[in-house]
Amino acid sequence: MKQTNPLRLRVRRIERELARLYPDAHCALNYETPLQLLIATILAAQCTDARVNLITPALFTRYPDAAAFAQADRKELERMIQSTGFFRNKARSVMACCQQIVEKHGGKVPRTMEELVQLPGIGRKTANVILGNCFDTPGIPVDTHVGRLSRRMGLTTHTDPVKVERDLMALVPHKNWTMFAHRMIYHGRQVCHARKPRCESCTLAKLCPRIGVAGEQSPATNVRLLKRSPG
Repeated sequence: MKQTNPLRLRVRRIERELARLYPDAHCALNYETPLQLLIATILAAQCTDARVNLITPALFTRYPDAAAFAQADRKELERMIQSTGFFRNKARSVMACCQQIVEKHGGKVPRTMEELVQLPGIGRKTANVILGNCFDTPGIPVDTHVGRLSRRMGLTTHTDPVKVERDLMALVPHKNWTMFAHRMIYHGRQVCHARKPRCESCTLAKLCPRIGVAGEQSPATNVRLLKRSPG
């Protein structure tokens, strides 16, 4: 008889509880097209989604397509996105990315991971956001919340986002990848905070070894749980 991996069983239970808690979880960035989500995701680096959502309506009206962004006056673009921080680097990335979209993809955001990560300023996280939310291609974008919760729950031992993504892909059913990431982000924002996680009121507490949370488990327990993790 085939034995079921106990870690995968625990992940299934975590998935079910996250789905119960956040049935309507979705991307927090406002967008109407793949290009708008791509731009918003670039701007969201080191910035809150709420702040990005405040500036994108005017931005997307001013620059309605990739060609408009590619031909933008950089100083004007910088002024429009200044409140998101690192605005000079972001403006350069947005313009270079859109120039390549125009030149190599006919002004349309490409639909594959291989093509997306070739765009300036686009890594696997952003590519997974676009693929999962715009093109129904499941992906696990590993942001700070997904990475932190995955380590805390004993689902990975890694800090490198690509390795965390690989470990989660091995544990979570392919069709659930996008929603799993959305729900982990929601849980990270609402309950499982970085400095003071609300473990006492968390309904996932019995499924979570709370690795790295002070005073929650012995070092021996940590080692035992980490050995069960992939990678």
